[in-house]
Amino acid sequence: METVIGPLESCKLTADTTTISTVKNTLSPPSVATSEATLGRHLARRLVEIGVTDVFSVPGDFNLTLLDHLIAEPGLTNIGCCNELNAGYAADGYARVRGVGACVVTFTVGGLSVLNAIAGAYSENLPIICIVGGPNTNDYGTNRILHHTIGLPDFSQELRCFQTVTCFQAVVTILEDAHELIDTAISTALKESKPVYISISCNLSAIPHPSFSRDPIPFTLSPKLTNMMGLEAAVEATAAFLDKAVKPVMVGGPKLRVAKACEAFVHLADASGYALAVMPSAKGLVPEHHPHFIGTYWGAVSTAFCAEIVESADAYLFAGPIFNDYSSVGYSLLLKKEKAIVVQPDRVVVGNGPTFGCVLMNDFLRALAKRLRPNTTAYENYHRIHIPDGLPVKCEPNEPLRVNILFQHVQKMLSENTAVIAETGDSWFNCQKLKLPEACGYEFQMQYGSIGWSVGATLGYAQAKPEKRVIACIGDGSFQVTAQDVSTMIRYEQRSIIFLINNGGYTIEVEIHDGPYNIIKNWDYTGLVNAFHNGEGKCWTMKVRCEEELTEAIEKATGEKKDCLCFIEVIVHKDDTSKELLEWGSRVSAANSRLPNPQ
Repeated sequence: METVIGPLESCKLTADTTTISTVKNTLSPPSVATSEATLGRHLARRLVEIGVTDVFSVPGDFNLTLLDHLIAEPGLTNIGCCNELNAGYAADGYARVRGVGACVVTFTVGGLSVLNAIAGAYSENLPIICIVGGPNTNDYGTNRILHHTIGLPDFSQELRCFQTVTCFQAVVTILEDAHELIDTAISTALKESKPVYISISCNLSAIPHPSFSRDPIPFTLSPKLTNMMGLEAAVEATAAFLDKAVKPVMVGGPKLRVAKACEAFVHLADASGYALAVMPSAKGLVPEHHPHFIGTYWGAVSTAFCAEIVESADAYLFAGPIFNDYSSVGYSLLLKKEKAIVVQPDRVVVGNGPTFGCVLMNDFLRALAKRLRPNTTAYENYHRIHIPDGLPVKCEPNEPLRVNILFQHVQKMLSENTAVIAETGDSWFNCQKLKLPEACGYEFQMQYGSIGWSVGATLGYAQAKPEKRVIACIGDGSFQVTAQDVSTMIRYEQRSIIFLINNGGYTIEVEIHDGPYNIIKNWDYTGLVNAFHNGEGKCWTMKVRCEEELTEAIEKATGEKKDCLCFIEVIVHKDDTSKELLEWGSRVSAANSRLPNPQ
């Protein structure tokens, strides 16, 4: 189906949509006053048009005039961040909700600082418009040396860095080219679901031009189309393959999001009756209340009884998987290629046999649902062997708090009005075990796994979806990387709940390879957040050391402090980890420690 971009009318979201909205029915867009017909205002209107109502920025002398024109746009709010890395992470979190995000930084010092976050968004298939205020047009092609550079007259260093982590780069140094370059960059980001880079010379943002004299004329993205002959052949081959199986299963992967095929995947599960699992990085993309849902498939650290059903199946359909060393638990999955149907966003591979290109996942899954014979054998096997989860051993009065008790309480907080952000570390594993109610959000960054991501992502997610209360689970080591932008959450009146899990170090690294470098300096985390608060805005903090204090903290956070940013520091033993992390860490360590192949 064709995707049309036009003035924003709605921000309603589903798993299979972005906030790119429909075009208002107008044949002649109204004229814009000359003072508003500038490059900066045009870019602002384009961002609003595709559903970006907030941009995350750090000011610098090369982007100040551009920021003036962005904040002058009524539909756009500037969210000033403490550093560029967090601005990029915030745009990442925002894009996970809205379908697209944007950040604005200054030349080179800002651009190279945000680069890590943009690389993470690239790995996670998130469209982010990364806007950089660039040098004055008169300085290009001269031998002048500018500040914010590495001291060479060549200004292309930043561009070259972004070329490997963005799908399009636009350097606007000629006003007449700006309209086309900006439209091409934005449309490419949306079509490819990857970040793009737009550099705008600092002396162009305020200049009017006839191409900006009207509201942006709605433009149409060329739709990706399925080859119908390829679709028919792929469906026929897949149906024959799966219908021969005795106990087939289906597993959802993270590329369901970029393929916009979450609903089609569930439709196939309804039609086929297959047991339904997700890869860890797809948690939250598939409803866990589905009657045939059996949990997270993550090899040796899967949820209970899930791996046994998946790996014993005689056929499995993987939709949008990413098999890396982390998701495969150090390459230890017990899967066989000849048993697998692998469906990627535009390609289907059947076992060791044929590959069908130019077949879109959404079209394929819907067509396959009409052809498969129902088969509930795998789910019936799961139902027979499944034993309900046991409860953690009850705490004695004032006993030091255990992590499994913490997450037992987090489980009770979840509803359709909440979203979970899980930081890289043991929170990956503890949050995977949470059972998500219908419409409860869930995000984590598995492919890139950059510690500290969750602080900025929490900021961006909460700004994009203020009606949901974000519950972020962050380890102390990760928090120390990006802590500053908790102050931005307070500044913009967000009401997230942050559980800071203080266990004295980089626990995930300890379980892969221990050493003194995994021990960190302990902070007074609640004192730090109180300093950020500084009596301005709504913020509440508490340290908890036992279950009684945790219960009190959660009651306050969800009761009288429900309109505040709530920061709860949870102090636990340094060796208190999930069993899944222990298993996963040892297998990843083994994969990392493989000796070189003989030459």
